[in-house]
Amino acid sequence: MAPRVLICSTIVWAHDDVKRLLGGIADVVYVDSPDRKSFLEEFKQGGKYENAVGIYRENESARKIGIFDKELIDGLPSSVKWIAHNGAGYDPVDVHACKAKGIYLSNTPGAVDDATATTALYLIISTLRQYSVAERSLRELKWKPKGLNRRTHDITGKTLAILGLGGIGTRLAVLAHAFPMRVIYHSRTKNPDAPEYCEYFENVEEMLAQTDVLSVHVPLRNETIGLVGEKWIRALKPGAIIVNTARGKIIDEEAMIRALEDGHLAAAGLDVFPNEPGVNPRLLEFPQITLLPHMGTENQDTQRQMEVRALTNLRDFLTTGWGKDLVIEFKQQSSKVKQKL
Repeated sequence: MAPRVLICSTIVWAHDDVKRLLGGIADVVYVDSPDRKSFLEEFKQGGKYENAVGIYRENESARKIGIFDKELIDGLPSSVKWIAHNGAGYDPVDVHACKAKGIYLSNTPGAVDDATATTALYLIISTLRQYSVAERSLRELKWKPKGLNRRTHDITGKTLAILGLGGIGTRLAVLAHAFPMRVIYHSRTKNPDAPEYCEYFENVEEMLAQTDVLSVHVPLRNETIGLVGEKWIRALKPGAIIVNTARGKIIDEEAMIRALEDGHLAAAGLDVFPNEPGVNPRLLEFPQITLLPHMGTENQDTQRQMEVRALTNLRDFLTTGWGKDLVIEFKQQSSKVKQKL
């Protein structure tokens, strides 16, 4: 009997790829549970999800069964060995609960790089040139806002600081270099694959002191909540701009608002917020801010790539006992895991 895998939520773009990747090797079951309780009940003997070994999940599934928190992970049977998360950021899945339960977790790095980087680039251009407020003025038939040229800057020659030079940050560096912008960065360690024009700063505050635009590209973990706080914000050059396409909670929102109020920050470009879909109404009081409703990967090309990459991780697990995109928390024990599987 073929191993059972669950599709938790809807495949929007990659229907044919489900058949191509899993059709001949797995019993594919689409989750239709209306809530968490009934979802977990179906794993019991005789249930539709009994003996499932892998789960494909994406964020829309949270509407019915909630995020994959400790309670849900602990409720899964021992047969489940792999969760293929559709997304680069995997904070909706409790990775520590997965490790304790012996369930491996993969994500979809790479598939999101271009779309998220181009979103960050849009926010950089919009905030430096104040295109967002200009468009709103035009739509109100007021033409250009008075004095706008006193608040706007060209992008060419400005210094872009990238916090976290992974796949998305590197793609943004390539795009920004074309203007050219000077590109500097800080990561936990120097990236050996960084383009030669990217300058590494081990000391964050030294980097921030030279920054015109700070673009945030670190994952959300316990240690990165509020990472960009009062100290780092005040270390930025006066008149700097913050762009965030990572996760809202990485920035101390109150500290950012204070810096916008007193003018230390000239603007901000935000695609993510701490309590999505809620947005702090105080942010709406700043006309110089460009706000987007988490549009980073909101296009059919990228979303199909993400679906395929998550499904491919499940296929690889079923055929080789291993998925390519195991999340970083598991990589230190990767050799032991391979031997066990």
